[in-house]
Amino acid sequence: MKKNAKKELLEKTDDVLKQLLAEKQRHLFDLRSQSVTEKLEDPTRIGKTRREIATIKTVLRQRELAVVKK
Repeated sequence: MKKNAKKELLEKTDDVLKQLLAEKQRHLFDLRSQSVTEKLEDPTRIGKTRREIATIKTVLRQRELAVVKK
């Protein structure tokens, strides 16, 4: 995920981020299923998707902590 993508994530609402997180987790599940059946075209996609999920979770957590500090 590029730095521009992280900036885009910061601009999105929590609801949109949660929806995006669910989509990415589903995509990761599909990729794992494909890797088991050996039909995965790009094995690096699993790692990229995991990083995208981590970035989304980080943004959500930062927002939670910001609310608690106020």
